[in-house]
Amino acid sequence: MAEKKPWAETAFERSLFRARWLMAPFYLGLVLALIMLLSVFVQEVAYYLPKAFVFGEGRMTADQAILALLTLVDLSLAGNLLLIVLYSGYENFVSKLDLDENHVDRPPWMGSVDFSGLKMKLIASIVAISAIYLLKSFMNIGKPGYVVDEAAMLWGVLIHLTFVASGVLLALMDWVASKTDKH
Repeated sequence: MAEKKPWAETAFERSLFRARWLMAPFYLGLVLALIMLLSVFVQEVAYYLPKAFVFGEGRMTADQAILALLTLVDLSLAGNLLLIVLYSGYENFVSKLDLDENHVDRPPWMGSVDFSGLKMKLIASIVAISAIYLLKSFMNIGKPGYVVDEAAMLWGVLIHLTFVASGVLLALMDWVASKTDKH
C-alpha cells in the first residue's frame, strides 16, 4: 500500500497545480493581440483596395499588388500563429476546452497538438513569416529611390537561415526522441 503524503505536501502540490490558471490572463492577452492584428489587417485592406481599382496615372503596379498581398498573407500567418499558441497553450497548460468533440467547426488538430507539435507549428509559421519578409525586401531591389541596405539584407538572410536550421534541428530532435525508448 502506498504511503500517505503529509498534508502540507499535498496542499503544496494542489496549489502548484492550481497555479496553471495564472496563465489564463496571458491567453486573454493573446485574444486581444489577435483583435489588434485584425485591426491592422483591415487597415491594410482599406488602404490597398481602393488603389487596386485606379486606372491610369497612380494605378497600382503588379509589384505593388504582390507586396500588398504578401503583407496580407504575412498578417494572416501571424494570426494563425496566435491561434495555434492560444488554443494549444491553453489546452496543454491550463484546461481542456469543453467543446463538442464532433463540432463541425472544430479544427481536427485541436486537443491533439502536444508540446512537440506546437513547437513545430510555431517554427514553421516563423519560417514562413521570415520568408515573406525577405521576399518583400528582395522585390524592392532595383526600384527607383530604394536604397539597398546590404547589411540589413545579409542579417535578414542569416536570421531566416537560422530559423530554418532551428526548425530542421527541432524536427530531427523530435524524430530521434520518438525512436528512443521512453523512460
